[in-house]
Amino acid sequence: MLYLIGLGLNKEGISKEGLEIAKRCKQLYLENYTVDFPYSLRELEEIIEKDIAPADRAFVEGLSFVDEAKKKDVALLIYGSPLTATTHITIMDECKKSDIKVRVIYSASILDAVAETGLQLYKFGKITSMPAWKPSFTPTSFMEFVKENQSINAHSLILIDIGLNFEDALEQLKKSAEEHKIKIKKIVLCQSLGTNKKRIFYRTLEELKEFDGVRKPYCIIIPGKLHFVEEEILESFN
Repeated sequence: MLYLIGLGLNKEGISKEGLEIAKRCKQLYLENYTVDFPYSLRELEEIIEKDIAPADRAFVEGLSFVDEAKKKDVALLIYGSPLTATTHITIMDECKKSDIKVRVIYSASILDAVAETGLQLYKFGKITSMPAWKPSFTPTSFMEFVKENQSINAHSLILIDIGLNFEDALEQLKKSAEEHKIKIKKIVLCQSLGTNKKRIFYRTLEELKEFDGVRKPYCIIIPGKLHFVEEEILESFN
């Protein structure tokens, strides 16, 4: 059987059910390519009390562990909640096609944690991701989602590509907004939500240029039209 187990947002975020299942599985893999973890693999192994094999994108998309699950209990450990990435839904579909039992163990995700900003979850629009730029690859299409969200006064959650430093992300955001003619007054910066290192800031892009040492993982929110209660709570993070 294959288990997709959510780890939550910190090293102790795995549920009691998820922990019990992980401990009895014969093989554990850690999906490690979608987020900058706020803890080490070793720390997670100490919590679960078992060895865990790291699994990169090629391994996960190769689906060899699905075949393993035909003969023994296998778990893929996933930061946050298991089904926030489309790859993981594909895994479930592959299991069904191969007649392999699969079970999802949910946990908290960034989609829950951003509510701590005071922004109302039902007012968020489409979620988008900011990829890390390379010399020959500087995509700005993620801002089209922001533009679409702004057209309906919705908030925009921007998830950040693994390994992308905040200073570079801020510069990419500024250039992308200029290219798509989007005016950004203030953004919400969320650092390590769900951990004891969590911080929330509500600042202009210029003010955020002075920030140094932003911890990963972090995300950015471009607020849409604010209710007065949302605005009051956001201003408390100044």
